[in-house]
Amino acid sequence: MIAKIVKGSSFRGVVNYILDKKKDAKILVCDGLFAEDKDTIAMSFEAQSKMNPKLTKPVGHISLAFHKEDEHRLTDRAMAGIALEYLTEMGITDTQILIVRHFDKEHPHVHIAFNRIANNGRTISDRNERIRSARICKELTKKYNLYFASGKEQVKRHRLKEPDKTKYGLYSILKSEVSRCGNWRQLAANLEKQGVDMQFKYKGKSDEVQGVVFTMNGYSFSGSKIDRRFSYSKIDAALERNRHTERMEMQPPSCREEQSTFPTEPRGNDDLYSGSIGLFMPDNADGQAEENRFEEELKRRNKKKKQRKIGF
Repeated sequence: MIAKIVKGSSFRGVVNYILDKKKDAKILVCDGLFAEDKDTIAMSFEAQSKMNPKLTKPVGHISLAFHKEDEHRLTDRAMAGIALEYLTEMGITDTQILIVRHFDKEHPHVHIAFNRIANNGRTISDRNERIRSARICKELTKKYNLYFASGKEQVKRHRLKEPDKTKYGLYSILKSEVSRCGNWRQLAANLEKQGVDMQFKYKGKSDEVQGVVFTMNGYSFSGSKIDRRFSYSKIDAALERNRHTERMEMQPPSCREEQSTFPTEPRGNDDLYSGSIGLFMPDNADGQAEENRFEEELKRRNKKKKQRKIGF
């Protein structure tokens, strides 16, 4: 459940939008309003707003959106109840309210129009409203056991503009590649095939790697800015886990049984790592030496680029 809050000056405009026939609108709650038609509803709002003409934006408009997974549970009565509870928690009470459900999208959602001028003429406070709204949405989602959207996974990427479009593209690529690569060399090669350049960041003028930067479509982002799981240290740990998993897969069953008696580092339940077996990585000195040479070569190459930029 998420909320979007908007303020405005035209009750007629918000009423016309909310009750648009094209959106297959259905009134769930109409409190304190003459509901003969859109005109009488708008006039009711306007009449009460004149109790405090100093407030230039008396129109309150909130949309509450739910995940499509909950559609079968969200009856009209349930959605109206949740919307009213949300308003109470937000301190939006003792005022005119119109709650309308729309059926024009794949996910259930309602629109709430309310008068920011209460029935007694006071102005309903909007202090820290977005912070309070986010907290209340989370609490109600937990209370009613609603579906929790998983952040970036729910973003409608076709609507994004640059640089966010590239950022989310990098998120998808890294989520796939980090989960199946066994070393930095393989990761860099796989990313290059998909038009992604990877560079290390260093601490001062030392060879100590401090971070990693990914560039695609002319836009650059540090790994942690794309997602916290893609910081240098977390990617490095993920690659190591993939190598460990691959070694275990390659061993005979008898060896795996013997090793299973010893404690191993617990694995998290992050979907980035679950079920990943990595790519083949030779478990010998030559393979490790090759990996070390790759990382050293990448460091030298990045260092030279850095020196050229500062005039050396």
